[in-house]
Amino acid sequence: MYLKQILFFSILTGSLLPAKAQYTEMINSNRPGTSQGAFAVGNKVLQFESGLGLGWEDHRLLKTETDAFTIDYSIRYGLMWEQLEINFSGSFLSETVLDSRSAVPFEFSRSNFKTNTLGAKYLIYDPYKKRDIEKPNLYSYHANNKFRWRELIPAVSVFAGVNLDTKDNPFLPLNDSNITPKVIVATQNNFEGGWVFVTNIIADRISSDFPTYSYILTLTHAFNPKTSAFIENQGIKSDFYADQLFKFGGAYLLSQDFQVDALATINFKDTPSKFFIGIGASYRIDMHAKDEIIEEKTDRNDSKEDKKKKKRKGDFVEEEIEQ
Repeated sequence: MYLKQILFFSILTGSLLPAKAQYTEMINSNRPGTSQGAFAVGNKVLQFESGLGLGWEDHRLLKTETDAFTIDYSIRYGLMWEQLEINFSGSFLSETVLDSRSAVPFEFSRSNFKTNTLGAKYLIYDPYKKRDIEKPNLYSYHANNKFRWRELIPAVSVFAGVNLDTKDNPFLPLNDSNITPKVIVATQNNFEGGWVFVTNIIADRISSDFPTYSYILTLTHAFNPKTSAFIENQGIKSDFYADQLFKFGGAYLLSQDFQVDALATINFKDTPSKFFIGIGASYRIDMHAKDEIIEEKTDRNDSKEDKKKKKRKGDFVEEEIEQ
C-alpha cells in the first residue's frame, strides 16, 4: 500500500510539474540533497562528491542517546555516451551510544560502512533535447515567456546497481545478504527562474529479507549563477526501518568545477528523533570534448544554387554602392 502511494504521488507530481544537455559548463552535483538528478555528468567527465556530518538521535522506547559521525562519498564518470554515467557511492557511519535501560547506564561504540553501491544511470527520455536548438521569437516577448504544457514533461532516467555490504554490519539486519540489487527511477524538471524539481522512486535490497522502498522529492532554487538552496522530503519504508526525513540547505559555486555546500536533516518521530548537520564539496575533472555547432555544418553544406544567389546578391549590392 505504501509503495502504491509513492508511485501514484510520483507520477502525479511528475505529470504536473527543463534540463539541458548532459554536459554543462558548470559542475552539476547531486549534493547537498540525497536524490539523483536525471542527467549524467557528461562524457569523459570525472566527478567527486563528498561530505562530513554530525548527528544526534534520541530513542524514547529504547532509552538510548546516540552521537553520530558520517562520511558520504560518490565518484561519477560519464562513459561512452552523454546519457550514460557509472558511479560508486556510499557512506561510513560511526556512533557512540548511551544506553539507559539498566540501573547503571553504559556506553558503547560501533562503526562500519552503512552503504556501498556500484551502478550505472542512463537517460531514457530527454524532452529538452530539441528545445535547446529552438530559436527565440524576435517579435514577441509574450511568445518567449508564456507557459507551455510541454514544460511539465520531465526528463527520465533509470539507475541499476548492486549494494556491496560488509559482513557483521551493525547497521544492517542480521544474516542479510552482502550483495543485493538497487533500482532507481529519477525524473527532473527545470523551470524558468532557476527552479529544479527532482523525484526518485527507489527499490533497495530487493532480494533480501528486508527490502526497502522509498521516495525522494527535491526542490532547488538558484538565486544567482553561484548560490542555490534546496528543500527535500525522503520517505523510507521497510520492516527494518521506516522514517520521514526533511532536509534543507544550500550550495555555493567557487568555480565552474568546484562547489561547496551545507545542509541539515530532521524528522518528526521519537523512535528515534534525529537531527543532523553536514558540510560537503563537489569537484570535477573536465575532459569533455567541445560540442560541434550544427549551424556551421549547415552553412558549409549550402547548395551551389544558394551560393550563386548569395554571390549575385553581393554583386548587386556592390554595383549599387559604386553608383
